[in-house]
Amino acid sequence: MTRKQSELTAGEWAIIQAVWDNEPCAAPTIQESLEEKIGWSYSTVKTMMDRMVGKGLLRTQRMRNLILYSSSITKKEAQSGEIMRAMKRAFDGALTPMMQFMLDSKSLTEDELGQLETMIKNKSAKLTADKKEKAKSGR
Repeated sequence: MTRKQSELTAGEWAIIQAVWDNEPCAAPTIQESLEEKIGWSYSTVKTMMDRMVGKGLLRTQRMRNLILYSSSITKKEAQSGEIMRAMKRAFDGALTPMMQFMLDSKSLTEDELGQLETMIKNKSAKLTADKKEKAKSGR
C-alpha cells in the first residue's frame, strides 16, 4: 500500500475522519467523538489508532504524559485509495466500466453532466499539452 493510495477499513475511516476534525488530538478525544456513533471502548480506539500509526496512517507526538495523534494522509489520498479499492474489487481495476456503471446507475442533472464533460475536456487538453511539451524537450 502506497501512502498516496491508502486503503482504509471502515473502522479506520471513522477514526481518521475524527482525527482530521480534531488534530492534533489524544485517543480519548477520538473515543468520545465516536462513542455515540460506534460505541467503541477506549481500549478499542487506542489499539486501532496505534495500529494505524504502524500502517503509516497516523503519526504521534509526545507532550509530557500525553500522546497526540495527527493524520499522515490527506482526505484526497484516503479517497483515492477507497476509489482504487472499489475499482479493483468490482471492476477488475478497469476505469471505463466503472464510469459507465456510475453514469448508468445515477441520474445526472444537466449541470452535473456539464461539469463532468468540462473535467474530461480539461484533462484531455492537459494530456495533449504535456505530450507536446515532452516531444519538444526530446524525451
